[in-house]
Amino acid sequence: MGYDSACTLTIDGRAFRGTAVLEQKELLFRGDLRLMIPLSGIDEARADAGLLVIVFGGRSAALEIGARMAEKWAKRITSPPSRVDKLGVKAGMRIALVGMDDDALIEDIGAKGARLETSARSKGLDMIFFAAHAPRDLSRLEAIAGRLELAGAIWLIRAKGRGAPISERQSMAAGKKAGLVDVKVVSYSETHSAEKYVIRVARRSAPGRARA
Repeated sequence: MGYDSACTLTIDGRAFRGTAVLEQKELLFRGDLRLMIPLSGIDEARADAGLLVIVFGGRSAALEIGARMAEKWAKRITSPPSRVDKLGVKAGMRIALVGMDDDALIEDIGAKGARLETSARSKGLDMIFFAAHAPRDLSRLEAIAGRLELAGAIWLIRAKGRGAPISERQSMAAGKKAGLVDVKVVSYSETHSAEKYVIRVARRSAPGRARA
């Protein structure tokens, strides 16, 4: 159950069929009517008998998406997940930062109850944030992956947008070469994206690959 749904939108006394999509910063509706509502401009969002009711700019709209989805979407709009929530940081995790210094991230990691490991020799880590600034940095992925717990993950942080020094293609190729699989991409900031890599299942059980 995600954040897109074929539904009926009722607005200004008229009904329209189409698809609603709840994105990170906006709510979209595409169909007989096209509508884009920035989440920052929504004054109220609530679930009401299978409808997602939103109030924005002095107008009211209702999306018929079902009770469970309406509750989920309303919560997402009124209480959006924090950055560390989207990145999967949880209490008790052992986390390291490589090639980056982000005071806000460090503070949020601590607030979640996770532990930041500062030693470059620490192993058995649940998560590593690795900032890659140039293509040559990608050659470090395999060594960095060697510090992970078998089910751990690397978040590769790189500049996004046209003209960025590292392309998605280069990142994915480097991950594959290091024995990793890309499983998710999220926006890390306005200027950077975060790509999640995990160890291939076959390598997790390979001879000599012991749990640290």
